[in-house]
Amino acid sequence: MLNRRHHLLLYRSIVVGVLSLMRSAFRLLLVTIGSCAYAGLAILGWGGFRPFFSHPAFVALVVVLLALSVVASFAGGNLSAGVREARGNRWVIPVLVIIGFLNAYLPAYTDRRDLWTIDGDTIRWFGVALFAAGGALRIWPVFVLGNRFSGLVAIQPGHTLVTSGVYRVIRHPSYLGLLINSLGWSLAFRSGVGVLLTVLLILPLLARIKAEENLLYSQFGDDYNTYRAHTWRLIPGIY
Repeated sequence: MLNRRHHLLLYRSIVVGVLSLMRSAFRLLLVTIGSCAYAGLAILGWGGFRPFFSHPAFVALVVVLLALSVVASFAGGNLSAGVREARGNRWVIPVLVIIGFLNAYLPAYTDRRDLWTIDGDTIRWFGVALFAAGGALRIWPVFVLGNRFSGLVAIQPGHTLVTSGVYRVIRHPSYLGLLINSLGWSLAFRSGVGVLLTVLLILPLLARIKAEENLLYSQFGDDYNTYRAHTWRLIPGIY
């Protein structure tokens, strides 16, 4: 009897392990496809593979993009409505996607056409550095929160309030990372249009922050108010 139970537990653990690997592999595949499509729009905007990859800064930018994609695929997170969702905020997702894809193509296109560009190759490398730093800050909270991190504004099963690490200082580090990441991408192409597109991200992100904070307050009450009292939304000392 004990032997049979041991075999069942072993079989179950193997199945769970295999399913977990399959989910990770599928997530890696989806993230890689998305990143290749994003890079592909930039390559198209710059006129093709050869002219694009003749710039060392662009090579570095794509390497960073793919590296961040691989790391992100193992970070966790989900797109679940969980036990309770602020459904009225879903409009933010397509807005962010549209701005994101415009920012994939237009900065490269305007750089090639020399429209609204910022002079100097130094700005390109500064942009690559910002892109990497912002991407890391974007992904870090996903590792911290795991399956509590959702693409939707939602309370997940077993949701707890995290106030340590990067959350000790700012309440929405992933959104700050997104803004820095987007700005870095734009500057890598010396693009004034890209900078304006990054600014356009602020309004939907602020709407999402408001929805998240209202939902978290309804879930955690005074504990969340106490947390809010000594932290900042995005930028320490400013906002």
